[in-house]
Amino acid sequence: MTLLPLALRSLWNRRATALLTLLSVGLSVALLVGVESLRQGARASFERTITGTDLIVGARSGQLNLLLYAVFRVGDATNNITWPSYQAVAGRPDVAWTVPLSLGDSHRGFRVLGTTTDYFTHYRYGDGKSLTLAEGKPFADLFDAVIGAEVARTLGYTVGQEIVLSHGIGSVSFAEHSDRPFRVSGILAPTGTPVDRTVHVSLPAIEAIHVGWETGTRLSTSTSPSVDDLRHMELQPKQITAFLVGLKTRAAALRVQRAVNTYAEEPLLAIIPGVALSQLWSVLGVAEQALTAVAVFVVGVGLLGILISMLTSLNERRREMAVLRAIGARPWHVFALLVSESTLLALVGSTLGVTALHLGLLAGGSALEALAGLALLTPGPGLFDLAVIGGVTLAAALIGAVPAWRAYRVAVADGLSVQV
Repeated sequence: MTLLPLALRSLWNRRATALLTLLSVGLSVALLVGVESLRQGARASFERTITGTDLIVGARSGQLNLLLYAVFRVGDATNNITWPSYQAVAGRPDVAWTVPLSLGDSHRGFRVLGTTTDYFTHYRYGDGKSLTLAEGKPFADLFDAVIGAEVARTLGYTVGQEIVLSHGIGSVSFAEHSDRPFRVSGILAPTGTPVDRTVHVSLPAIEAIHVGWETGTRLSTSTSPSVDDLRHMELQPKQITAFLVGLKTRAAALRVQRAVNTYAEEPLLAIIPGVALSQLWSVLGVAEQALTAVAVFVVGVGLLGILISMLTSLNERRREMAVLRAIGARPWHVFALLVSESTLLALVGSTLGVTALHLGLLAGGSALEALAGLALLTPGPGLFDLAVIGGVTLAAALIGAVPAWRAYRVAVADGLSVQV
């Protein structure tokens, strides 16, 4: 009988232990491959959050800070931009379009973004996808709001529902604009980006809810203008938080960036989204490497389980080894048999782990992208998965040499003698 069928029958004879070992190896390999898939998905999601925008302009601070609050709705701006400065940049001959952004308010923990309808036209994500409405329409009335998919799902909102915005960005606010409620006019389709977690209103609406407010406090409720009065007021914004810029030619990006960064009227900062995203990912790379290291150690524990399983069963198999030797098996046959067993356990276990992981990702990938914004790029096993299977199998073969060498040295009489 050749070694492979003999190894399979030997493993079947110890199927309970072999099954547990397969499960250990499969889970550890699935964890390693899963971490890599999620790492690639997270990187792709970061890079695909905003596309088609050539520059992001805000008050002078740092590239990451500007990127985080303007795109990812994390943190606060160090300062605002005056409206004349925005108009000066927007009026440059090499600028094709601009989208102003005004932040600072929230609704039940979700950030509120004041902008124009150009936002729905020019904002791109993923592979150049534009924002689409799943229900309703963009804001037309002063107190209309367009909410992201996650806002609607989490809070159970529908088109036509009334909502109240809060002053500040905390999840709990004691300063609400309850006298000026908004109506949900539209719900955006899921994008897997921070847009899903944003409440969008018009720039005049941001000005309207702050009429009669100073330093975060309502001055007087009795003299505050009514909602109808606000609709007839000229609500030109004095300041905005940041704005997106699209250029007529990509070649003008560095020239416009230099002009904005050296703008004499006030300190401004223009960043190229792709460059800032790369910088952000390099900062997050430490956590990425830590997760990968943990997954590698888990695979090491799985391989250690193969070694422990074979060493603990070696004493029980002394008679089996001796019988094989007595019927003509050479010492190297015994050595090769044990190495084959450990190799089979690793090969089958790692293959099952990779297969199970990709089946799970295939079944739940769309839900994961919608809920967490992680776009999994590989629909099936790739070169990394094959490399992991090959590496784990090779490592198991080397590990199997330890109990195989011990069995190799056992004499025939040692296994056939009566043990007391």
